[in-house]
Amino acid sequence: MIANAEADATAPPAWFAGALAAPVEDRVVKVDGASIAYRMWGAPTGHGVVLVHGGGAHSRWWDHIGPLLADDRHVIAIDLSGHGDSDRRDSYSFDLWSREILAAAKDAGITRPPVVIGHSMGGIVTLQLAGLYGARIEGAVVIDSPIREPAPEERAASRQQVFRELRVYPSREAILSRFRPVPDQPVLGYIADHVAQASIRPAEGGWTWKWDPNVFGRGEDLLPLSKLDCRVALFRAECGILSAEMSHVMYDRLGRVAPLIEIPVAGHHVMLDQPIALVAALRTLLSDWDHSLPAEPRQL
Repeated sequence: MIANAEADATAPPAWFAGALAAPVEDRVVKVDGASIAYRMWGAPTGHGVVLVHGGGAHSRWWDHIGPLLADDRHVIAIDLSGHGDSDRRDSYSFDLWSREILAAAKDAGITRPPVVIGHSMGGIVTLQLAGLYGARIEGAVVIDSPIREPAPEERAASRQQVFRELRVYPSREAILSRFRPVPDQPVLGYIADHVAQASIRPAEGGWTWKWDPNVFGRGEDLLPLSKLDCRVALFRAECGILSAEMSHVMYDRLGRVAPLIEIPVAGHHVMLDQPIALVAALRTLLSDWDHSLPAEPRQL
């Protein structure tokens, strides 16, 4: 998620500062020979949520979201391999990333099937996880992920707009000035600044991004969308990339039991422009799932 963006330069509000000040633990678990980093909020209760970032992003895109979901849950945010502070691999797949999510949840002490919440490419990973291992998770929440089209990061990489190679910038200031979401959109400046500073690492001759260019352009097949062995919910950003038409196609393919939840005036990267609306919607959904039984699918 790179290059220039117009950002709201207002000072961070109290809720944001409070979220960043919340106790958090950084941990690592080994999965198929690679060290997978994740962040953890809340006391271990066995009842948990796993937050999964989009392509080229990392766990710290959720730093201001995770603590707000951790009142009565154990919340973790993972760096999928090839992203953030996790190891790189020779090759990547949605199946492998799915196993990393399950391993991190187990390592964190989440003993009950967790709810997995994925954004963009992370939402596609979440649906693949639900299709492969649905009985091992309570629910899958998919945020602005058009399952029949490549994620925006994949499209940008295939057109060689961004994500094609890791450039080294001569200073922190130079690389931070190049941060932007893909696709570009208005963002809250204080959130973008925080995420940008967590997106870079020192390199010979300066600074570079943390993501591995090889995570893009894998060309693997996805499981067909069908009724899953867990609950599922589809979130759509009103100004994002998941069209109303595509969301209804996904709803039909999932057995017409997945609620369709729209975040008003949000761009694709909802946590960067409408974080409170996102948290409110997630809290409402999780509370409903806590106090209700899964709906029976309608006959198609």
